[in-house]
Amino acid sequence: MIPILDWQRFASGQDRNGFVADLGIAARQTGFFLLKGHGVDPALQREVFDKADQFFALPPAEKESISILKTPHYRGWAYDGLESLDEASGMADRKESFNMGLDLAADDPRVLAGDPFRGVNQWPDLPGFRKTMLRYYDAALALGVKLHRAIALDLELPEHHFDSAFIDPLAALRVLHYPPGGDAKNEIGAGAHTDYGAITLLMTDGEPGLQVKPRGGDWIDVPHVPGAYVVNIGDCLMRWTNDIYVSTPHRVLRPKNQRRSVAFFVEANPDVIVEALPGTGAPKYPAIRAADYLQSRLDVTYNAPAPKS
Repeated sequence: MIPILDWQRFASGQDRNGFVADLGIAARQTGFFLLKGHGVDPALQREVFDKADQFFALPPAEKESISILKTPHYRGWAYDGLESLDEASGMADRKESFNMGLDLAADDPRVLAGDPFRGVNQWPDLPGFRKTMLRYYDAALALGVKLHRAIALDLELPEHHFDSAFIDPLAALRVLHYPPGGDAKNEIGAGAHTDYGAITLLMTDGEPGLQVKPRGGDWIDVPHVPGAYVVNIGDCLMRWTNDIYVSTPHRVLRPKNQRRSVAFFVEANPDVIVEALPGTGAPKYPAIRAADYLQSRLDVTYNAPAPKS
């Protein structure tokens, strides 16, 4: 049901057309696929998980010092229960996370101007944590941009059509920790939702829990392929493609053992205008700035308001 694609078919040049065709089918049907052969260093992937474990093991007071509620830019620690991804259920998500975005200096003109999502990352006092997360952010963003070249070809656009949209992007990295919940029936790790951006690159630790609900179908488990990414289409790309691609609901069940995952949300530059791409037919949605679209989605996610600048 969820296909496994090998990025080397495209990157090596040996089967670019076949990869593009398979990606296009997955993007139109399930909105999900697994990606192996992606080229991101496995040692870096392991290091990210190690640093995440160190962070989540810190005392709550230390994590609270970099609370996401201390900034309007959605950066820092989000405590267990802060988010409700499935707002209709009324259940808070049972997870905590560390969140970061494009790393900007405090004197960056965009930070000084208070531009949306243009804030300073909050970092814990952990040796090597910042360096590791920044290395991974760059590697994941580079892969996301390359994947959009295959997406462009599938949509019969020039290969580099999307490149400029991901310069200084809204892309965000989230490392997540789901505490064990045994057989809890009235709790959810992460409520049913669709992602907000273009695509998501997700690493998981192999602990079960992630499920997808294909259009017209029931919930199915997402298989784990060690080292591979779970890739899914987000709402912004669905809107950009005029609903040619599908953004599929997914959720995380409360795990029996602790579960960790690392999500990289590939988002466009704040000022990019998201509107129906050439060749996708009459627009189904009005044009909107990427930053405005993202803000509209985040506003209904959090159970406590972020402070205003």
